[in-house]
Amino acid sequence: MSSQRPARLEARIDLGAIRANIGRMRDVAGSADVMAVVKADAYGHGMVECARAAVAAGATWLGVALPEEALALRAAGLTERMLTWLHAPGDPFADLVAADVDVSVSGLWALREVTEAVRALGRPARIQLKVDTGLGRNGAQPADWPLLVEDALKAQEDGLISITGVWSHFACADEPHHPSVASQLAAFREALAHAENAGVRPEVRHLANSPGALLVPDCQFDLIRSGLATYGVSPSPEEGSAADFGLRPAMTLVGRLALVKQVPKGHGVSYGHTYHTRRPTRLGLVPAGYADGIPRAASGRGPVSVDGVCHTVAGRVAMDQFVIDLGGQEAGVGDEVVLFGPGDRGEPTAQDWADAVGTIAYEIVTRIGPRVPRVYLNRS
Repeated sequence: MSSQRPARLEARIDLGAIRANIGRMRDVAGSADVMAVVKADAYGHGMVECARAAVAAGATWLGVALPEEALALRAAGLTERMLTWLHAPGDPFADLVAADVDVSVSGLWALREVTEAVRALGRPARIQLKVDTGLGRNGAQPADWPLLVEDALKAQEDGLISITGVWSHFACADEPHHPSVASQLAAFREALAHAENAGVRPEVRHLANSPGALLVPDCQFDLIRSGLATYGVSPSPEEGSAADFGLRPAMTLVGRLALVKQVPKGHGVSYGHTYHTRRPTRLGLVPAGYADGIPRAASGRGPVSVDGVCHTVAGRVAMDQFVIDLGGQEAGVGDEVVLFGPGDRGEPTAQDWADAVGTIAYEIVTRIGPRVPRVYLNRS
């Protein structure tokens, strides 16, 4: 989409950065392929546009959590290999099979629902078997793995499915020296060996997410899943910044001052008057709030930049707006307020916001809501 007039708040998405980040992850992957993970509206960046940019840069797979996301990508004309992995009973497995989407299977119930859909549809499914190597979320426990593999092979022999992948997910790849990392890698190799000895011949074997690919040697296998790295945010700020990893943040969140006014010393600001002006000053109203994804926890903490001058949210973030104390800065209605961006012009970054409110940068970018327009830059 393009901006016809100045918006009160907009997320500017640099598709050139998306392409460059995928290029960087291709270098990291070596001989392995790259899956661009575009779930959750591409971590808030816009799923379809980012998927197209990632594919243009050489991503050969797309990854999503929900069936609806995969089907939306197919409806938008994305034809690349695609994996969806978070399912509940009754999900539209027949639609996924018809759309040629790989379906992750972590338990016998899912295998059963997929094969029932296949019988109704008359077309075999592509499935990937997921093993829980220690994360404790999705995936078959090692004790249940042999039976899942056995039943999947039977379904494959009956022509109902094709087992296209074996995979798992790290718990602590952003802490590369955590003991669970080596333990999970060993558990994955063991589960993979069992499946292959039983007769599974997967097209792809994959374990590495963004931090795994960047920080854990020998975990690339046939495919890496580039999630947060696709969007240029460090997946492990304790180990390095985005620049340290050769990544560039793609999202710049920009608002505009909706009001600037002079107030006296001691003036209360926003709900609860948790902030009072310390001197006669100018307040600037930013029309962005927690309904847009600005964390309420950023009250009195969130950093912003106005014409290169840094300020902090004054008082509480409200549903639709927050205030900054401009002090003596000459700023006027309509001037840009940068909430976060790449940081190379001195503006705050998503990581700065995460640090300010005690969360992770994943949440900062992903929570930017649908009423904030995405404006795409560098389409080609």
